[in-house]
Amino acid sequence: MLPLLLVLLLVVILFGAGFAVKILWWIALVVLVLWLIGFVARSGGGRWYRW
Repeated sequence: MLPLLLVLLLVVILFGAGFAVKILWWIALVVLVLWLIGFVARSGGGRWYRW
């Protein structure tokens, strides 16, 4: 019974980690798009962010 619970726990952890990594990829993609928009906006004129 204990090995079965350990395997199920491992599956849940790996599934959760995979989901979290997928969310982090989407967040990174959104940040990249915002950075590119800011770069284009800065080359055309003023700055809209502080970095």
